[in-house]
Amino acid sequence: MAMCNYFCLTTYMRWRPQAPRDERIAIVGIDDIDVQKIGQVIIPDGVYAQLLAKLQEMQPRAIGLDIYRDLPVEPGHQELVQIFAESPNIVGIQKVVGSSPREVVGPSPVLKEKGQVGANDLIVDADSRVRRNYLYMTSGGETVFSFGFYLALLYLETEGIIAEDLDGARFKLGKQVFTPFEANDGGYVRADARGFQLLLNYRGPIEHFEMVSMTDILEEKVPPDWGRDRIILIGAVGESFNDLFYSPYSGNPLMLPRPMSGVEIHGNITSQIISAALDSRALFRSWSEPIEWLWILLWSFVGASLTWILRGSTRLHLQRVSAGMISIGVLSGTTYWAFLAGWWLPVVPPLVAIAGSAIAVTSYIANSAGKIRKTFGRYLTDEVVANLLENPEGLKMGGERRKITILTSDLRGFTATSERLPPEEVVNILNFYLSYMADAITSYQGTIDEFMGDGILVLFGAPTARDDDPQRAIACAIAMQLAMVKVNEEMKEWGYAPLLMGIGINTGEVVVGNIGSEKRTKYGVVGSQVNLTYRIESYTTGGQILISEPTLHDADPSIIKVNSEKQVKPKGVKNEITIYDIGGIEGDYNMFLPKKEEVFKCLESDLALQYALLDGKNVGDSSFPGSLVQLSESDGLVKCDPTGDPVVVSPMSNIKLNLVTNTGSVSEDIYAKVTEKEAEEKGDFYIYFTAKPPDIQAMFEKLYRSLK
Repeated sequence: MAMCNYFCLTTYMRWRPQAPRDERIAIVGIDDIDVQKIGQVIIPDGVYAQLLAKLQEMQPRAIGLDIYRDLPVEPGHQELVQIFAESPNIVGIQKVVGSSPREVVGPSPVLKEKGQVGANDLIVDADSRVRRNYLYMTSGGETVFSFGFYLALLYLETEGIIAEDLDGARFKLGKQVFTPFEANDGGYVRADARGFQLLLNYRGPIEHFEMVSMTDILEEKVPPDWGRDRIILIGAVGESFNDLFYSPYSGNPLMLPRPMSGVEIHGNITSQIISAALDSRALFRSWSEPIEWLWILLWSFVGASLTWILRGSTRLHLQRVSAGMISIGVLSGTTYWAFLAGWWLPVVPPLVAIAGSAIAVTSYIANSAGKIRKTFGRYLTDEVVANLLENPEGLKMGGERRKITILTSDLRGFTATSERLPPEEVVNILNFYLSYMADAITSYQGTIDEFMGDGILVLFGAPTARDDDPQRAIACAIAMQLAMVKVNEEMKEWGYAPLLMGIGINTGEVVVGNIGSEKRTKYGVVGSQVNLTYRIESYTTGGQILISEPTLHDADPSIIKVNSEKQVKPKGVKNEITIYDIGGIEGDYNMFLPKKEEVFKCLESDLALQYALLDGKNVGDSSFPGSLVQLSESDGLVKCDPTGDPVVVSPMSNIKLNLVTNTGSVSEDIYAKVTEKEAEEKGDFYIYFTAKPPDIQAMFEKLYRSLK
């Protein structure tokens, strides 16, 4: 975390507009070429005495010698001592901070006696960069000014500016109030804040100050007034002197870092103090910890809010990434603008807060998603479930009015068949059949709202609406009917009669939503259009798909193959409606049901029977005599008893039949639906067998094969 905070400060410092060169400060750099000309690595005191004498002739305000001179280096030591003694504006250095006496370096005795010594200790952060500096510190009970601070005070003294103590912790210098660095300022966490420290506001990168070599001064290659009224710092800049440090300008992670000489860093420290006092150049400041916590909480709220707002987006991933990038951009822009004004605001903690709050909200949504999964079970496609997971509103009780397409299917006569089988076998058959149907439904993004025995209620348009809901519903119905081929192949292997399914489809406005109580909730659909769909399905025969006119219209009639249409008046509907027998769908789906022509054969001997009309699931009280005179593979022709009262049997009616033997006994129940095929004789009617007992089925098959 600390490294990231350092990185932000370093990056902002490199990004900001570069400040103009501070002409009040100049550097005399001692490099490897100077050493070669002198002929020895350790420069003797006499050379420094000559250098200082030439600089004094230029009348600078202060000279800072960033060279340790606690011990004499002959020749010329006395000349250097004399220069020190006669010059009130020369400041020497000592190293104060150290964990052992070996790490401490003493000052020049002459300058120490005159009080013209400053500490040149630099504070190195964990990433080896210098971002802070001392103004003063305490050593052995004595307050020691830093090297740069001492030089700045000498310069400002000639301007009539001296430090004014404010409250023992702060002081005022010219136009600026100096407040000490604290352990948790900016991006720091529990940093060592001993002494009076400042965040170092660098003037510029490496070699930003005017710099000349020591040889240039000794050989008088600079103008005589080059150093007038300036602060001149003297220090080593060559790599062999081992006085190099990394700064915020030492490069980025993609580059090899280039270090800055210690004397340049001291020049930046001096310039920062003078510029703050005379030019009101900003010192880096930071908020108090309570305000920083509020700042972090603000961005936590931003991250949580954006995640919550975008939870239901259909392009969720892209929009969350975009929102995250915008948040980071706003945060970076705000903190960068504040940085230019001298405020170092936390960057990484708010970023962590944004990410953390987003993760927390996402976890909440995921938890809500678990509840949604329980609500919708395994009836939805992955796409629909994903949409619900992104929108916790799906957990709320209640519903909304919406136009959807409803599909319902039912096995013709399966109830009668199931009564002859053990419950375990019935369950196995249903599970096998429903597994095929569920696969077909989910592949067309249908929502299985309910399994009702052998019936299925499917929604297209809830909870997710699409423009092609009616088309997909029709395509799904065709796929379900085609899947019955494989289902019946297995049924034949098991020794059971084939299953026949009818499907009805309708489109209209209903109310969809969570129905029930807080303890038990079901996602369901309510409305007259649901009942109408069941009524349409009731008109189907096995293998048939009937749809309403609104469904045909919304599905684009040009691609729907219609075998026939009929006018019906379902129960509960005031006026007649048109329903359509579907044979296939073109376009992207290109699916068709096989067309099968029924071949009727006349029986050599009519089969006596009695029949009763069905009202829903109820059998009528009256039975009527008749006879079966023709057969096809699945249909038959019933001839009414001419001696009895004529009975009008409407097309699409459901009836129950029983064969009557010569002895008057009756067979097991046979169920059938009256078809629209018109009989030649009045009162006669064609039927489609929906359920036949196994022995009757075998008898009819044998009888039909024997007919010519």
